[in-house]
Amino acid sequence: MLRYLPFLLLIALTVYAFIDCLNTPEEEVKHLQKVVWVLIVLVFPIVGAIVWLYSGKKRQASAGRARRTRWVAPDDNPEFLNSLREEREEQDRTRERDEERDARKDTDREKDTDRDRDRDRDRDRDRDKD
Repeated sequence: MLRYLPFLLLIALTVYAFIDCLNTPEEEVKHLQKVVWVLIVLVFPIVGAIVWLYSGKKRQASAGRARRTRWVAPDDNPEFLNSLREEREEQDRTRERDEERDARKDTDREKDTDRDRDRDRDRDRDRDKD
């Protein structure tokens, strides 16, 4: 089993370099176009993978990695809290619009009822006159 380990490691290195090359944005690729790098990694698997990992991609220094944004709990994340607030405000606006629409419907129904009542009263009055 150990005699296969070097081959498996080389295949894993090539697969990693290929996927890394595909996932790298075009603006982070150095020296050649991204398509050329993909072809180099595929045509020359071991050498292409090593060259890609060494010089094909802009790498950040270790200090740059320390500046990377860290995970923040949702209740401490201002962006998340703002999105919740906006969502709640949108729901409130929707609820208010629905309530206004329902109130208008009720008012329209009352007007229709009043109109029907007036019409009936007028009809009864006309009948009484005859």
